[in-house]
Amino acid sequence: MTSETDTSATTSETGRMWANEGLLDRLLIGQDGEDVGMVDNLEFSDEFSDTAEPELTALLCGPLAFGPRLGGRIGTWWTSIGRRLRPDADPAPNRIPVQLIRRIDHRGIELAVPAAELPNRRGFDWTLSRVIDKIPGNGS
Repeated sequence: MTSETDTSATTSETGRMWANEGLLDRLLIGQDGEDVGMVDNLEFSDEFSDTAEPELTALLCGPLAFGPRLGGRIGTWWTSIGRRLRPDADPAPNRIPVQLIRRIDHRGIELAVPAAELPNRRGFDWTLSRVIDKIPGNGS
């Protein structure tokens, strides 16, 4: 993973990035240039110790990632809607491993795979095929 950033506000002198400023609410861009979604939450390793810092393992997207971040009744409501819309019996947030991050810059987080290969395109694809494509004059 090579991470480049052009904003000094998100990195320290040691080259470390503040995850809340540099990653959360950033646009995810597929290798093909298509928008994939936004980073709604972060996943860190479970291995914590007094000497080791937590390591970022994945970017989380979708309502199941954003609901817990909101917290309170609104967060619970947001998460329950996301669970109802998921096809899986045991829903979890859409997960993008950090190994798929190609670059971080002012536009967003560029990924090393095309947008169509990522799990958080389901809602977009469903809306496109079931709603947008049926509208006369939609341009497709």
